[in-house]
Amino acid sequence: MAAATVNEHLPTPLDATSEPPPLFDGTTRLYISISCPYAQRTWITRNYKGLYDKIKVVPINLQNRPAWYKEKVHSENKVPSLEHNGKVIGESLDLIKYIDSNFEGPSLLPNDHAKKQFAEDLIAYTDTFNKTVFTSFKGDTTKEAGPAFDHLENALSKFEDGPFFLGHEFSLADVAYIPFVERFQIVFSALWNYDITTGRPKLAKWIEEVNKIDAYKPTKTDPNELVEFYKARFLAQ
Repeated sequence: MAAATVNEHLPTPLDATSEPPPLFDGTTRLYISISCPYAQRTWITRNYKGLYDKIKVVPINLQNRPAWYKEKVHSENKVPSLEHNGKVIGESLDLIKYIDSNFEGPSLLPNDHAKKQFAEDLIAYTDTFNKTVFTSFKGDTTKEAGPAFDHLENALSKFEDGPFFLGHEFSLADVAYIPFVERFQIVFSALWNYDITTGRPKLAKWIEEVNKIDAYKPTKTDPNELVEFYKARFLAQ
């Protein structure tokens, strides 16, 4: 059961002209880009656990990022990163697990061993899923990406007691995939006139149910911005 949601107004993203926050002052900060799917994973996790007061979201402008972010916060100069207990942690899949296990709020991994292992396996497959779909943009897109979406459809058949990967329990497996499926559904429809849910009823139901989750709603990116971004990045000649 998700924690209560808060109608939150994020600050303007920090850019090269911005002063840094008072770093390592005991405040836990989650550095994100509002349009980054990797950062979105951590933002959803933080929201679902109701950590609005415990973890402060700090948006960064990736197109004009502040020098102090690389120098003083995260040497890899990527988002997301989490400033917590005097250290900084990166990598979205590591971070969603870290936030889930180190902070209060509803757990996003089950106690059931079989379900937990299935979730871990699904989370481990996300890089392969994303690589398959992104690579397809350069070839016969809908044909080459199809097996990746079929993999999700099959995974959603494993537990029949609900619409999520682990059945009735929303989990880190869902968190790991939804930022990318959100983008792929919009982009495949707009650029290739292809509905990724056609012939995949469980995927369609999963997307429908995730879209009802309050922790996810404010993290979504404007569809028009997504289409323009993917056009420029993948279809520019």
